[in-house]
Amino acid sequence: MRVFGIDPGSERTGYGCVETDGRRHRIVVCGAITAPAVASFSEKLLRIHRCLVGLLAECRPDSVAIENIFYATNVRSALKLGHARGVAMLAAVEAGLPVAEYTPTEIKRAVVGYGRAEKHQVQHMVKIILELPEVPSPHDAADALAVAICHAHAQAHAKVSALHVPRGKVSWAQVLRGRTKDQRPRPDQGPRTRNQGP
Repeated sequence: MRVFGIDPGSERTGYGCVETDGRRHRIVVCGAITAPAVASFSEKLLRIHRCLVGLLAECRPDSVAIENIFYATNVRSALKLGHARGVAMLAAVEAGLPVAEYTPTEIKRAVVGYGRAEKHQVQHMVKIILELPEVPSPHDAADALAVAICHAHAQAHAKVSALHVPRGKVSWAQVLRGRTKDQRPRPDQGPRTRNQGP
């Protein structure tokens, strides 16, 4: 499975693609999308969209994961970040890919194991998880890879839960025996037999 992670930003948008089998992760590509400082805001958004469209076509991921807005210094910054997230999501939807969103706390918990970890701790764990010689640069790329790893962990956890937890209320003893509550015969029913005819 391939996951394409995006860390949106109006000045610099990080991206990172990870290939995973649910246990081990391998980096495919990472980097950051930037625009000239003199470019207008609309031109920057257009560049983010165009670059992501090209990267998604090149990487051909199975899904896209984007960091959700959690905190911004002011309203204007939040609006700009929202616009950047919007064009990133548009690029993913245009490619026909499912999009998942994660808060910074969820990402930190998945990568570091602690929801209040510092940025440098997250980046260091990305390096360890992906077995890289150094922390990916710029930091926006490392953050995007962390988003992708978070989604990979969430998908692996969902698969394990689906395999091991039957639907309905059952005990773990029944799970280990491979039986569910609904499969047990009712007290008013005898053993099921085939109708052999008269």
